[in-house]
Amino acid sequence: MGKQILRWIALGLLTGLLALGIAQPSALALTDEQSLVAEVWRLVNRAYLDETFNRQNWWFVRDRYVQRDYESREATYEAIREMLASLDDPYTRLLPPEQYRSLQTSTAGELTGVGLQIAKDETDQTLQVIAPIEGSPAAAADLQPRDRILAIDGHATADLTLDEAANYMRGPVGTPVKLTVLRAAQAPMEITLTRDVVSLNPVVTRVDRVSPDLTVGYIRLSQFNANATTEVAATIAAFEAEGANAYILDLRNNPGGLLNGGIEIARLWLDRGTIVYTFDRRGVLEDFSAEGTALTDAPLVLLVNEGTASASEILAGALQDNRRAQLVGNTTFGKGLIQSLFDLSDGSGLVVTVAKYKTPANHDINRSGIRPDKTVTLGAISRDQIGTASDTQYQAAIDLLQQSTVMASAP
Repeated sequence: MGKQILRWIALGLLTGLLALGIAQPSALALTDEQSLVAEVWRLVNRAYLDETFNRQNWWFVRDRYVQRDYESREATYEAIREMLASLDDPYTRLLPPEQYRSLQTSTAGELTGVGLQIAKDETDQTLQVIAPIEGSPAAAADLQPRDRILAIDGHATADLTLDEAANYMRGPVGTPVKLTVLRAAQAPMEITLTRDVVSLNPVVTRVDRVSPDLTVGYIRLSQFNANATTEVAATIAAFEAEGANAYILDLRNNPGGLLNGGIEIARLWLDRGTIVYTFDRRGVLEDFSAEGTALTDAPLVLLVNEGTASASEILAGALQDNRRAQLVGNTTFGKGLIQSLFDLSDGSGLVVTVAKYKTPANHDINRSGIRPDKTVTLGAISRDQIGTASDTQYQAAIDLLQQSTVMASAP
């Protein structure tokens, strides 16, 4: 028996570490290419969330693909993609070695490209923007959550997988890529981005001294990478030392990342209570709870929008359902599925949907999202105006915190 390292990822990104025993194929029976196909098949067979495999006989699928003759590794990859496509799950996919290394690098805090988180709409398979990464070319071009990307350099995205679309947007730093973008109630527009190195600094902070009685620590968290929990914890400690007595945690356009990061950051704010429930295909329940490690009990408001997804929704749901924070903004993206990442023997990776999650109040938010406690529409503002008087959602959060301060000081 060998071991594969399984890493949970939320919207396509990593979380914890598990081990899964995998029986090795007979070297006498299969070629190297056939063995790789069989390896992918076994991982899906053991871990995939839908035990009906999209209402098909998964053993018949194995026979059809493993018995083929493959002339090259690329032909093998194409067959694996075809096999996975039969599951009708855009999140379960193959990552060839170069793409796999890029994913591992991005979760460690670095990224090269246009800085755009994308997903396939599960109803019509169109390519949809989850959120641009803070400081990226996509953010500078003002791409927005729910934008539809119709074409990349003339290649229609309706016919592309997620990884094929991502691959078309990759390329050498300084080179252009043209996107055809459809925004609600507007005609399609052409946007040209210049590929660049994206610095994934997940935390932007500021202390806002609103009044003599209210000092707000503002934390904008752009993604859950390997540095996020440490940086948020250090920021809270610094703000406490500066006398902050209320907080705003801005999760707008945060597409997620490390699931474990979402859980650990919830524990920085929440002393007790369930954070999230997860369920595998057998219905086996696992729950993650607070551990008495909250760094502050000061009033907290979360800012959310359509680009708040995956691990961000786990954090938002945990704090809302436990009445630790109020949510302000717009309904979140709605991704309640968990993916795991497996190492393959040739250096590539396999992303598999392995579980779903529910919030502490037992809400399944997949496709529906999390509704804020106070819905506030954000008008057109520049990136420099985020978290300022021009930011209507931020100002609504300040108003709620002022009310909390008045109530706390009332005799």
